[in-house]
Amino acid sequence: MNRSLVLSILSDDKPGVVEALASTIATHQGNWLESRMSHLAGKFAGILQISVPTDQLPALRQALSELQAQRGIEVVASETMETGAGQPLQNLHFNLMGNDRPGIVRELAQAFASHDINLDDLQTHCTSMPWSGDPMFTAEGIISLPANVDMDRLTDRLNDISDELGVDIELGEPEDSTEQ
Repeated sequence: MNRSLVLSILSDDKPGVVEALASTIATHQGNWLESRMSHLAGKFAGILQISVPTDQLPALRQALSELQAQRGIEVVASETMETGAGQPLQNLHFNLMGNDRPGIVRELAQAFASHDINLDDLQTHCTSMPWSGDPMFTAEGIISLPANVDMDRLTDRLNDISDELGVDIELGEPEDSTEQ
């Protein structure tokens, strides 16, 4: 029987981080299922899902914890729980763009959470506006809405945030309908 784990990793950005993880997982008969990894501010961070035979789980956990001392790779492993079929969800893509300022992500996250909306994917970037050079903040991602969400109230709240923070927020269908 296999167990499913989600791993979060953090390391200085250097060659061999993914190879060390992959080798450790493979050595314990694990299977790398899904991952998102990125270089950010001199660090390499990621999350990944793996499956591993139950009898290999203790040894894999030990080997993953040894990666910090041996290679400087911090790994946090969490066993996933089976989730039952809940209420149907609708996935939407969101896009936010505007002048950078503190509190944008907090306001957006509070609006989603107050409507029981799950933030499935979030990517943010700070760049410069083309003509002025002023800091520009962008955020995009995927949200899962319960079937009973009041879209009028959500739209009103997002419009309030747009007005208060001077940002544009758009909701739409995900570009890839197979996204979760």
